[in-house]
Amino acid sequence: MMMRRFYCTAGAGMEDLLADEVKHKLAATEVEQIPGRVFFCSNAHLHTVTQLKSAERLFLLLRKAAPISIPNNPAKAAVVVQQSIVGHADMWKQNVLTWTTLQGELHDRQHRGQKRKREEEDILNLDATATNSLSSNIQLGKDPPSFRVSCRCSGVIARSYTSQRLSRIIGMAIKEKLGWKVDLREPKLEVNVYLSDDHCIVGMPLLKHPLASRHYMKHNGLRSTIAWAMTSLCPKQLIDCVILDPMCGVGAVLLEAAQDCSVRTDTQRPHAPHNKKLYINNVTKCVCLQSAVFLGMDIEISQLQKAAENVKAAGIEGRVHLIQCSAMEIPLNDGAVDAVLCDVPFGRKFSCSTDMATALPLLLKEMERVLRVGGHLVLLLSLQLSAQLKKIICKHNQHANSSDTQRVRTDPTNANNECTDTPENLMRYKSSSETPILITSLQAHKTHKVSLGSTDAFIHTFTKVQPEMCSH
Repeated sequence: MMMRRFYCTAGAGMEDLLADEVKHKLAATEVEQIPGRVFFCSNAHLHTVTQLKSAERLFLLLRKAAPISIPNNPAKAAVVVQQSIVGHADMWKQNVLTWTTLQGELHDRQHRGQKRKREEEDILNLDATATNSLSSNIQLGKDPPSFRVSCRCSGVIARSYTSQRLSRIIGMAIKEKLGWKVDLREPKLEVNVYLSDDHCIVGMPLLKHPLASRHYMKHNGLRSTIAWAMTSLCPKQLIDCVILDPMCGVGAVLLEAAQDCSVRTDTQRPHAPHNKKLYINNVTKCVCLQSAVFLGMDIEISQLQKAAENVKAAGIEGRVHLIQCSAMEIPLNDGAVDAVLCDVPFGRKFSCSTDMATALPLLLKEMERVLRVGGHLVLLLSLQLSAQLKKIICKHNQHANSSDTQRVRTDPTNANNECTDTPENLMRYKSSSETPILITSLQAHKTHKVSLGSTDAFIHTFTKVQPEMCSH
């Protein structure tokens, strides 16, 4: 099968993860990354390519060239666009045929009776319908395809041209060169152009919907790509173990972990099933560890109801158990879980009534308690909470000489943002102004910065070790 050239867009901080993912899942070659984009070659079936978890959108790459300079004069600008962006008609013809072939792969897979979720089928049907019509037109030499251009520009070019104006200029050049028909509402083809001081990139999207839009998320929470990143950065493969999210919300992190675990167990021979006893709210519950078991906890019943709907849509009801409780009073025995994944709420969209600056030490202490030695902790924290984290988790020798370690204080800007669910231990902490909470049994692995759109955050990974090992 011929190698095809693709590229995916990615959120800031996700480029490294996406580059690793295409190498491992697609055996991709010629992998190259720039801010916000990853380029690669692969002969994998398109359905496999569409299973990428860290990408935003998927494109067929038409052209990747050096940056261009567009004159202010409209006539001269049109000439430059014709030469540098549009180029030869044969290149477009070949790439449209490749695009049609790729769409046909998705269409054929549907008709072979492969099981899929209805929502995923609806997405692919949209592309397959366009493919059938477009394919027959190209092969039989009938009506030219309709198209529209979406252009993004930055740097020097953006000072002279808006993206909308450049889209019109490029669209007119394609129309004149190829004879295609402009259709801004329902085109059969879309051409995406990205112009910056460093790059000139031309591509065609292969799906109408972003890869980041998960069909099983009926209620959106944390962006799915970030939730997947938390799972992928966990040092342990989440197979045959118990995974906890003590502040699960609508279940975004658990769902990504469960979906990723399903893919891994499908490609690896699972261990013989065995049972493990969990003591939840002083009640013994026996779970089968033929595959991973996921525990989601939240204080808000409305969040758990949404999480339950997402779990049902994903078809993993038997593997995800939802419990209403406080993250500061987790109803599990010490060392009960193998991994803890937690998106600690912050910001306007995902904040809660708890003052996280005050609660963070207790949250971490409780997560550390239920995590077994050798288990892993993955946290998504704001920049502010990440700075506070360094004061709480310290090495053994730092703990022994902690005269310079200041006790964690409540952020004065959030003084009125009190917790509606106020456990007794949080009240004790507020009233105790002398003793800071220090955790010495969590060994840091890596910190990964990601973008959440309007703000940045850090993904922190730790392994629980015996406290005396932390100084080694």
